[in-house]
Amino acid sequence: MSSMMFIAALVPIAAVFIFLVVMQLSAKVAMLFAYLATVVLAVMLWGTDLAKVAGATANGVITAITLLYIVFGAILLLYTVQESGAIQAIKRGFTEISPDRRVQAIIIAWLFGAMVEGASGFGTPAAVAAPLLVAIGFPAMAAVMVTLIIQSTPVSFGAVGTPMLVGVQTGLSNSDTVNAAIAPATLPEYIPVIAERVAFLHMAIGFVIPLLMVAMMTRFFGARRSFREGFGAWKFAIFAGLAFTLPYYLVAKFLGPEFPSLVGGMLGLLIVVPAARRGLFLPKTVFDFPAHRDWDTSWKGKMDEEIAHEAEDVAHPHGRSDISLMTAWSPYVITIGLLVLTRVIGPLKAWLTGPSTTIAFENLFGSGITSKVQMLYSPGTVLILASLISYFIYRMKAPDYARAWGLSAQTMIAAAPALLLAVPMVQVFINSGSEGVQSMPLTLAAGMSALVGTAWPMFSALIGALGAFIAGSNTISNMMFSLFQFSTAQGIGLDLAGATIVVALQAIGGAAGNMICVHNVVAASATVGLVDREGDLIRKTLVPMTYYVVQGAFIGMALIYGGFWWLLALVWLAVVLAGMYSRDGAKA
Repeated sequence: MSSMMFIAALVPIAAVFIFLVVMQLSAKVAMLFAYLATVVLAVMLWGTDLAKVAGATANGVITAITLLYIVFGAILLLYTVQESGAIQAIKRGFTEISPDRRVQAIIIAWLFGAMVEGASGFGTPAAVAAPLLVAIGFPAMAAVMVTLIIQSTPVSFGAVGTPMLVGVQTGLSNSDTVNAAIAPATLPEYIPVIAERVAFLHMAIGFVIPLLMVAMMTRFFGARRSFREGFGAWKFAIFAGLAFTLPYYLVAKFLGPEFPSLVGGMLGLLIVVPAARRGLFLPKTVFDFPAHRDWDTSWKGKMDEEIAHEAEDVAHPHGRSDISLMTAWSPYVITIGLLVLTRVIGPLKAWLTGPSTTIAFENLFGSGITSKVQMLYSPGTVLILASLISYFIYRMKAPDYARAWGLSAQTMIAAAPALLLAVPMVQVFINSGSEGVQSMPLTLAAGMSALVGTAWPMFSALIGALGAFIAGSNTISNMMFSLFQFSTAQGIGLDLAGATIVVALQAIGGAAGNMICVHNVVAASATVGLVDREGDLIRKTLVPMTYYVVQGAFIGMALIYGGFWWLLALVWLAVVLAGMYSRDGAKA
């Protein structure tokens, strides 16, 4: 029965992969089939009460609406910048740094995106950075792909450390086994120890992510379809990778889990942008995308077409020259500032998340499941507020601002069907347990641990990635699997140090899984008006996600068992880079 349940628990994940990635159905169709399959399995095999299925579904719908609110805010901010004409100043600013699209992707996606992740998390970096990249001339597909790829290294410390402070800590709480193992330390004292291991693993794996990102970009969106054009920026990419990951690790080691991504991204920008202005480490040749008229139709989103059309419209306000670079960037500075303030100032955060500002849907359909909505604390509210402030800063005309609202609403509505199916499917999957029967995610994890035995650390990161793929959240993946990971590590004879590394592998896998999780892909795509390309995007981001999870496994084994595994980690890195380089020019 247990092996049958393990195979059955794979069905919802296999359904998503087959319908979305292999058959290339749209996300809304693929997720409808996956939702129905999950409900049938939950009721027929797991014995999940129908009330619980209904409650999980309702919770998923409510969560999807909150995600759509964030998507709307991100798009509104971008369209505010665009309709005001400030986008021209931002374009000029990047051209002054470097006209090279590889350099621009690294600065906006990798460094600015990491800073946004540190402040907000929950997919906000892709929602903010992808439309900004499109606005300065990136194809929509390229913009979404690069912003999804960076949804890895910074994620474990996103939203001021939420995946660690909420995800791992909640996952390990109320466990006599954990408390006994870490004594005399307490759980709050143990979390920073895990955080330091997580940051070390991310640093050792993630410093090459900017290089993989630009190589993927030039391979799939360059005129020559060349990985090597991406590798041409290797000095700058590695420099930017280290400029983020080294401060990131040091902050985690000495200050704890709240600020590694935020401070790492900020310091990275302060290091990398002045260096780029001075021409340090820049590639010898400049890479640009083909002319817009030569783009493949699959690259384009609705926003691409609007920007291309407006670039030809001489009457459009995009010709304004009275907006300085500092003023043009002010909406994003305001956004970061408000996100930090609302998440760091204790009394303000307490009010924004308190009972007076929280809408709670208690015991949905008698399931015991409660859904909470904190609209004032949502990044969506911050983004909308930044947009409203920017309306006055830019001295916009009312019709232009109304157009920004209208376009944002249209884009959000287009994303709604897929998210309104994807998130409920996830919630039913997670809440599928019944009396005496573990939920589907835990059934999968238990089946894998029984299958691999003492080689478990090789698969810990994969379980974390699977959790994020299913749940769309590193935090929820850590909640689901941290205790399971710790207990399995003890079960195969590892000491506390080894168990800590296994939990850290869970966290870095959960971060990497954000590159391919369906609702992140749908939400990011929606911000640039890209529809029905989710499967293509997941196929592409599977490449860096696979690198991340396998490299995490090798480095984790090296930290536990030593020598030989370090060699395998170096070999794997060489295989990935050499494999991309040698396959240069293969058919996309």
